[in-house]
Amino acid sequence: MKKKNKLPYLTKLVKKLAPKIGAKVVIEPEWGIVSQIIYPNGVVRSLRMYSLDLNHIASSDIAKDKGYAKFFMEKRGYPVAPGVAVLKNSWAKAIKSKKNTSFGIKCAEKIGYPLITKPNSRSQGVDVSLAQNRGELVSALNKIFKGDRIALVEKYLPGKDYRIVVLDKEIISAYERVPLSVTGDGKSSIFSLLKQKQEIFEKDGRDTKINFQDPRIKMKLQRQGFFARTVLAKEQRIFLLDNANLSTGGDSIDVTSDIHPSFRKIALDLARDMGLRMAGVDIMVTKGDITMSSKNCEYYIIEINSAPGLDHYVASGSRQRKIVEAMYLKVFKALGKRD
Repeated sequence: MKKKNKLPYLTKLVKKLAPKIGAKVVIEPEWGIVSQIIYPNGVVRSLRMYSLDLNHIASSDIAKDKGYAKFFMEKRGYPVAPGVAVLKNSWAKAIKSKKNTSFGIKCAEKIGYPLITKPNSRSQGVDVSLAQNRGELVSALNKIFKGDRIALVEKYLPGKDYRIVVLDKEIISAYERVPLSVTGDGKSSIFSLLKQKQEIFEKDGRDTKINFQDPRIKMKLQRQGFFARTVLAKEQRIFLLDNANLSTGGDSIDVTSDIHPSFRKIALDLARDMGLRMAGVDIMVTKGDITMSSKNCEYYIIEINSAPGLDHYVASGSRQRKIVEAMYLKVFKALGKRD
């Protein structure tokens, strides 16, 4: 585990808000990622990174397992991308499953390229890749299997990527997530533009670290005919990753006040149907956008997150910061009630 130089956003927020509700906070000092909130009535609640004692543990664990979550979402009638689970050979052998890597690749290829590959149990866009052919698919799976024993391979269905944050029966925030990109100034290389973007993140207090050695960036550039040293024309914008996670350098566009009631209902219903009080619902709209009725759009559920990190969202503006602080104040008050 890498030692943190500063407290995670939610830990800092607990320190700030706890006095407003008369609670005491005890933070483990070496890493700063776990803490306890001790209320005046004796109730004790725990925090680990972004996980709070809010969602039931089994429901939360299912949401963290993309394969299981996808099964239940599809079973309840929510649209999901066509895909297949691919097992690492050693794991398939250990559990006596026929769904080994070779079998999984054959199934995936029947779906048809391009394909999105992602680890089953990791978050924040880690090792999410776009595969255009078998070679890229095998390479992506090998990368995933270094840290996970199951990979999900899905049909690539691009569109507008949205995160909707739900708390009980409320929509707390909604924003479009745009993949990591740079815009040319006519004189700077793509690498220099990326460094400038990282500097802006740090200036804004956004805890995002762009991985300049990420092979996915190199591959994305090559597909577009660019290199890190390429100088882009003024106002020329290019995307450097296929996933839109804010943790990998993506940008957000707030749509909280614009989201159509039908998409609000989808997010609220899905969180309830997955047994979660708080959740981040990720929706890809492939035709239309989230301001329109879902009946007039084509969309699918990417995944659901039981511990949505909002630190990147918070860094996008003062309004967003106020929204998140108000939300967590409600959360901390609710956690202080006896079971």
